[in-house]
Amino acid sequence: MKGLAGLSVLLLALTAAALADLWPWPAAEGVAASWSSIRFLLAASVAVYFLAVRLVLRQAPARRAIWIVLAVAAAMRVPMLFAPPIMSSDVYRYVWDGRVQEAGLNPYVYIPVDPALAALRDEAIFPHINRREYAHTIYAPAAQIVFAAVARIHQSVFAEKLAMAAFEVLTIWCAMRLLALAGLPLERVLIYAWNPLAVWSFAMDAHVDAVGIGLLAVALLLRCRLRDGWAGSLLGAAALVKFLPLAVGPALWRRGGGWGLATGTIVAIVGLYACYAGAGRHVLGFLSGYGGEEGLSDGSGIWLLAGLAHLTPLPPFAVKVYGATVLMLLGALALFYMSRPGTPDTREVCRRAAILAACATAAISPHYSWYFPWLALPATVAANRTAIWLSAAPVLLLFNPFDDWFVWPSLIYLPAILLAVIALKTEGISRCPQRP
Repeated sequence: MKGLAGLSVLLLALTAAALADLWPWPAAEGVAASWSSIRFLLAASVAVYFLAVRLVLRQAPARRAIWIVLAVAAAMRVPMLFAPPIMSSDVYRYVWDGRVQEAGLNPYVYIPVDPALAALRDEAIFPHINRREYAHTIYAPAAQIVFAAVARIHQSVFAEKLAMAAFEVLTIWCAMRLLALAGLPLERVLIYAWNPLAVWSFAMDAHVDAVGIGLLAVALLLRCRLRDGWAGSLLGAAALVKFLPLAVGPALWRRGGGWGLATGTIVAIVGLYACYAGAGRHVLGFLSGYGGEEGLSDGSGIWLLAGLAHLTPLPPFAVKVYGATVLMLLGALALFYMSRPGTPDTREVCRRAAILAACATAAISPHYSWYFPWLALPATVAANRTAIWLSAAPVLLLFNPFDDWFVWPSLIYLPAILLAVIALKTEGISRCPQRP
């Protein structure tokens, strides 16, 4: 108990120091973490977080320790709700998309500078929208529904932050219910609740990933309660916030309920896209353009391909071969899980989800730290070291002194590979506890 209390004080002190470093907050709006000293404080917070995770996994839980965990999680987040976003301007697009929908328009049809939207412009939101001169919105339909709902209440950054905070509360509650179902100490919710990347990405910058994580958390809980159709619907909704959660679908599969899961997922995806079908081909938004900007189309932004490019020029088809290989390997792993006999229990469902989520995320190797905290959700139950490492270690992406997508990110992915190999040797990928 004393060790956890001491680490909580240290984590809160580092968070407070970072917030103080940004003062006065209005002047800090839009400050890039790549050159602000805040990145060092955040990196130190991640180190403390790893120590806290190690402690909570190795020591027997103390009475009332869960209240320390929840109090610290809240204390880290609440002040950030009142601070401006500093690492990303994405939240302004959320407000804008919600405003467009509140005006009765389809957010996929117009780019922000379109004259048809001139009446919606203001000085608080419009000047901060990134890519406003050329990009249709990239955010999928489930995210758009949340933006529209928030806009009906209040069109502001603070309102978006409150919405993301609500989804984080949902995530933490579901994680605690999953831990209870698995017969594990509730204190392990710390693995998500104290994750500094989750705190800063969602409470400070209000990234919509919080919505996808919350919906995925509900999907996992429903699946573990054998509500397969509803679990599939929530999984489909989570995938239409950020597409990555779809990768964990096979972890939720069980004989006797798998087709209900699949049907629920498909119905949710088709239904949500149908809400915005009037945009035609623009309903996919800026997805292809984003891939080009981030080096996903030519492979320069993918960690493994960027490394190969240091050795030899890549052929034009390298990305297609890489993508096909990743899909084949993930598909083989998915089929392996789906073909196992019996009904996986809560621990096994989360274990499979953690493995699939970590593999899919590492394969894409995102450039932004807020793409990674979702890995901490299944890791609260599964305690997968690779997933836990990847959920927080990408704080290093705030540095990247070489402006290279292989050398510096190797500090993230090489340890992840080592942890995965160790886990494979000690546990085995085929371990599968079954319920009679």
